[in-house]
Amino acid sequence: MAIETPAWVADAIFYQIFPDRFATSGRFCQGLRIEPWESPPTRFGFKGGDLIGVLDHLDYLQELGITAIYFNPIFASAANHRYHPYDYYTVDPLLGGNAAFRTLLDAAHRRRIRIILDGVFNHASRGFWQFHHTLENGAASPYVEWFHFDPERLSGKRHFAAYPDPTAREALRRGEGSYRAVGYKAWWDLPALPKFNIATPAVREFLWQVATHWVEFGIDGWRLDVPTEINDDSFWQEFRRRVKKVNADAYLVGEIWHEAQRWLRGDQFDAVMNYPLAKACLGFFGGERLQLHELQRAGSYRDIRALTGVEFADRIDELLHLYDPAVTYAQLNLLDSHDTPRFLTSVGGDRSALQLAFLFLFTHPGAPCIYYGDEIGLTGRHDPDCRRTFPWDPARWDHDILTFVKRCIALRHAHPALRRGTYQRLYADPEVYVCGRTLATDTLIIAFNTAAVVREITVPLDALGLTTGAVRDVWSRECWPLVNGTLTNLRLAPRSGLVLVPTSEMAPPI
Repeated sequence: MAIETPAWVADAIFYQIFPDRFATSGRFCQGLRIEPWESPPTRFGFKGGDLIGVLDHLDYLQELGITAIYFNPIFASAANHRYHPYDYYTVDPLLGGNAAFRTLLDAAHRRRIRIILDGVFNHASRGFWQFHHTLENGAASPYVEWFHFDPERLSGKRHFAAYPDPTAREALRRGEGSYRAVGYKAWWDLPALPKFNIATPAVREFLWQVATHWVEFGIDGWRLDVPTEINDDSFWQEFRRRVKKVNADAYLVGEIWHEAQRWLRGDQFDAVMNYPLAKACLGFFGGERLQLHELQRAGSYRDIRALTGVEFADRIDELLHLYDPAVTYAQLNLLDSHDTPRFLTSVGGDRSALQLAFLFLFTHPGAPCIYYGDEIGLTGRHDPDCRRTFPWDPARWDHDILTFVKRCIALRHAHPALRRGTYQRLYADPEVYVCGRTLATDTLIIAFNTAAVVREITVPLDALGLTTGAVRDVWSRECWPLVNGTLTNLRLAPRSGLVLVPTSEMAPPI
């Protein structure tokens, strides 16, 4: 079976928005207790970001070059991150409700900006109606099979401890598990996140109907939260069948932090969030600057380390050959997210590392995704610090980084080879990596120097079909001649990158 993924994804530039922290219109929190926008984020506090705030800044996103938005959860929830949904059919009133989302979605589509939503289908919340109903009625509830409940609690022999008392908290601390400690299975034994019983037909149908409802509403796909926790291929196969029946171009991307071939065979997800690529970028561009004590707090980053250029090249080759090409070109490529420290913080504030990583991200196969604020140099340690509010005062922005990101995005939009072309490893040494992208007559050579000194290298380009002529820096216009298909004495400034294109004439630099 040929694997098919949505054609538009390869051309997309994604922007990830954490709704409570990006922008506020001030319309929906009047009279409510909201934390000051500029104060440090807290685990339970709300800042008042909303969807009309996003609407008000679509000009900013469009000017940046964004063509797709990935929203962290927007459904009604008692958590600022909204991974504790209690109503899957209602956009959180603090975000503006369904009407605000309708307005935003239509406005984004008029600008040809697509929107995908975060789908939390593994677990719900203590406020979810069917869960609450069972807590109230025990074994008599019609919804008793929607979750995994302890029979002793259902029969009244023991009390549920949805809000754990000291005894239950101690049991959880000892690792007894939520089933025994509080009376039901919960994701990672967190009582606030009761885990669905996916084996129950009514649960499966409910979740599938939620998925199709919002695609019918007009969203362009789903980012699927912890989908491996639903260890049931048939569930995801039917999920895909139903969503694609409504919109064949809907994008299904799973939050899987490791190799994911099981889910990427064309019958479940189109792609995954490419955390292995993010780790490789941290390792090479960050190098010895890595703040390991912060990074390793993210479970899947515990093995992260500095990489040489050769190790980085080998890792990139591995990742590019891991999946079918249709999947590779649909991957959601990222440098960081709401679940990791921000890239700039992870590399000790080294701006050159961030710029090198951005250049790689925007010249690599797959859809690049910017975590809101990275483009202006926003920093942040692990959750909740990585979820700071966006500072809308331009005086607080790093305009050098912003200008560089805009330049990289414009480059990707201008060159089909960067979106759909072949990828070729051309050169690697401990500090330098060079690759090439080609599609028909569109060819680019991208070089990265992580050394703190100038490097001069020789790069064979015959693998790209280049034997004569010259290459030109797309930004400085400086040229270098080709001799027998080889680029000699290519000079790379310290901690910098170059993008070169073939040219027939040696033009003087300007």
